[in-house]
Amino acid sequence: MDTKAAIFALLSVWGVGTCMALPASAQDIETETEAGDDGETSKNPLLNRVWVRADETGLPGPMHIFLQDGTLVSDSCWETYRLSEWQQVSTSRISWDEDGMKIDADIASLNEGELVLRLHRIGGSVEEQRFTAANVPYVCPDIET
Repeated sequence: MDTKAAIFALLSVWGVGTCMALPASAQDIETETEAGDDGETSKNPLLNRVWVRADETGLPGPMHIFLQDGTLVSDSCWETYRLSEWQQVSTSRISWDEDGMKIDADIASLNEGELVLRLHRIGGSVEEQRFTAANVPYVCPDIET
């Protein structure tokens, strides 16, 4: 009986010791991740921010999120989201893959609240798109048919 109690006590100590190395909450994990960040996110206002297209139609526009890991999340209130690869070619130029087609865009303007892109279309045309940083919270309006 004493052997079983000793084994149980030993296993309990090992279990407690293992758990003590884990963060106590999700907030602790986030803090540790931020501490390990190389500062690139804070230097580049393009990254990890929800950018909403600011059209003059008054309707909610498409959204882009340029993640630091090279993933572009595109979404809108009207379509299904898309995940694409993107890259920052230079401080003033980005590109991404959309349905197998490479989209090149110049960053005409970028700050904490506004992004202006000049997309280079097939045939040499240039389309300017304006985005603003999304306000939180945000919910897409109901689609009426």
